[in-house]
Amino acid sequence: MRIEGVNPEEVGDGYVRRVLEAQARSWGAPLLNHLLYARRPSIFRGARAMWQGIEASGLVDARLQALVNRRVAALNGCEF
Repeated sequence: MRIEGVNPEEVGDGYVRRVLEAQARSWGAPLLNHLLYARRPSIFRGARAMWQGIEASGLVDARLQALVNRRVAALNGCEF
């Protein structure tokens, strides 16, 4: 990343900390983009709201969402 993310152990916002901890349990570490968003909790909450809205809409199947995320990561050169 060009901009360094936060240290998850130093996050003061309770909501942000809980999300990062849940990601660590699920994937072994918090997602890098979320560490960047966590620099500004208001942006973090907005990004999380977007993903929650997409999931709640039921318009995009979770498997398709995962495939799209991986394809975008590959196009961006991200080691997803």
